[in-house]
Amino acid sequence: MRKKIPSSSALQAFEAAARHGNFARAAEELSLTEGAISRQIGRLESLLNCKLFDRVGSRVKLNAVGTTYAYHVRATLERLDRDTQYIQGLPEGTQSLEISALPTFANRWLIPRLGKFQKKHPNIVVNITVRAEPFILAGSGFDAALHFEHPAWAGMRTQFLFEERLIPVCHPTLLSDQNLTEQLLQLPRIHRRQNPEAWLEYAVEYGIQFKHPAQGVRYDLHEMAISAALAGLGVALVPSMYVENELKSGLLIAPWAKSQTLKKRFCLVKSPETGINEITLMTFEKWLESEVVS
Repeated sequence: MRKKIPSSSALQAFEAAARHGNFARAAEELSLTEGAISRQIGRLESLLNCKLFDRVGSRVKLNAVGTTYAYHVRATLERLDRDTQYIQGLPEGTQSLEISALPTFANRWLIPRLGKFQKKHPNIVVNITVRAEPFILAGSGFDAALHFEHPAWAGMRTQFLFEERLIPVCHPTLLSDQNLTEQLLQLPRIHRRQNPEAWLEYAVEYGIQFKHPAQGVRYDLHEMAISAALAGLGVALVPSMYVENELKSGLLIAPWAKSQTLKKRFCLVKSPETGINEITLMTFEKWLESEVVS
C-alpha cells in the first residue's frame, strides 16, 4: 500500500508558515512567492483532507489540528536535516553506531577510552547521546544503550559488563590527622538526587551514626557531585571508577571504605532482534569487554 507522504516542498512551506504565522514571511524565507506558499499548503490540506489554518480575510492562523501537525512536522524536518548532515560527514566505507549512555559514564569512562577503539577500528564511528533514564530502545534510532540493569529493559538482550560501587571522596584540604570517622560525621554531605538514601545505607553498612543523614546539597549527576567534591564543598558518595584519575593524582582522597552493598550492575542493552549494524555492534561489545577486564 502506497504511503501518504506529503512532498518535502509542501512540508517546508507549511512549517515556515506555521512558525511565522504568516505566508509572506514564509515565502521570503524560502525564496518563493506568497502564492506558491499558499498553493503548497492547499495541496497539503487536500492530502490530509482537513484545514490547517483558519483564514479570516487576508490573515491566517493555525488551528488546533495545524498546531499539532506543525509540532510533528518540525521535529521530522529537524531530524532529517541532522541525519542528512551526518551522512554527508561520513567518509566513504565508514560504518557507524548510535550509542546511548549515562552522562557521567560517557564523560568519565567511555569517551576517554574511545581513542583506543578508533585506533583499532578506524572505519567505525561511535556516536554517543546521553540518556539518564531507561527508554524504549526499539524505534529510538539507537543501536544499543550503556546503562544499569533495570526492569524497563525487559525483553532486551543485555550483556553484563561490571558492577559500579560507591565510595566517599573529598578534597584533601578538608581532612586532618584526626579520627576519620568523626570527620566523616562532620563534613557536609553531597547527595545524588536520584539516590537520596545512599548516605543512610552507607552509614548502616559501616555502623556510622549520622545525626541527620539526609542533610546536604543534592545534584542530578555524579559528574556534578564529583565537581562539588573537587571544589571542596563536602564529601561525595560516587562510583569509584569515575574518580580513578583524581584519586591517583591526589586531587581527591578516599580514606574511607568502598561500599559493598551500594552497587549497580552495568550492562550493554541491545534490541531483541538483530539489526543492520549487528556485526559492527559485536565489534564494539567485544572491545567494551576487553576494557572492563583490563
